[in-house]
Amino acid sequence: MKRIQVVAAIIIKSGKVFVAQRAHGEYKGFYELPGGKVEPGEKKEDALRREIDEELDTEIAVNNFVETVEYDYPTFHLTMDCYLCSIISGNLTLLEHSNSKFLSAKDLNTVKWLPADKLVVDALKNLLK
Repeated sequence: MKRIQVVAAIIIKSGKVFVAQRAHGEYKGFYELPGGKVEPGEKKEDALRREIDEELDTEIAVNNFVETVEYDYPTFHLTMDCYLCSIISGNLTLLEHSNSKFLSAKDLNTVKWLPADKLVVDALKNLLK
């Protein structure tokens, strides 16, 4: 089975976490933590900074590792490393997503999560306490 390594940013502002809605593809309309694929030879933290710049026109600091999620999609195995991040500059401008929200702990289950991202919800609840 094909293996894909991705990174995801947990950006918290005023006690709420930023989530973005996919604009296209098989999982169009599902919400996710922003981020993307790690390129060969690229450090995970560098990949996350690059992806957030490309997708949200925002510069971030990658602060702390939170957790790794392993998930088997029908055609590939996903390994997703999630990091707590903070905004250095920018306004989280949607360049590839159709919508975004800041969710409080009590609202985390009100969106349709990508299957792998759904596995991060418990960690998010703990971070938002």
